[in-house]
Amino acid sequence: MYLMDSEDKSPFGYDAFRRTCPSHTVLEMLASKWVYLVVCALRRGRLRNGELARKLEGITPKMLTQTLRVLERDGLVRREIFPVIPPRVEYELTELGQNLAGLLSQIRTWSEQHAPDIKDARARAAAGQEGDLVA
Repeated sequence: MYLMDSEDKSPFGYDAFRRTCPSHTVLEMLASKWVYLVVCALRRGRLRNGELARKLEGITPKMLTQTLRVLERDGLVRREIFPVIPPRVEYELTELGQNLAGLLSQIRTWSEQHAPDIKDARARAAAGQEGDLVA
């Protein structure tokens, strides 16, 4: 167990504010947009690699493979290989992954709901910076 320095005392004995705490590395993994999007994409059920690639616009095959490996390693995704030719591989969330997906879905809903607010704030900030250059 780790001693906690942060103001928010965790009942689990971990402190994500500490760089050496295991929960810190979990947060690092979760901070990846691709981890977030893959987990959300798998929330509704099993998908093959190609289905995931089509759903996740902009992800490269290499990044998709790396992300799936990280999620499998961390116990969030289960990979099943079917013995057919060519081999068929499907991915699904584990119980732990489903639990995480519920939280991430709330963040996704919030981001979609507040995207116009953020867009407006960015436009105001950009206009303010342009005004600073003129002055």
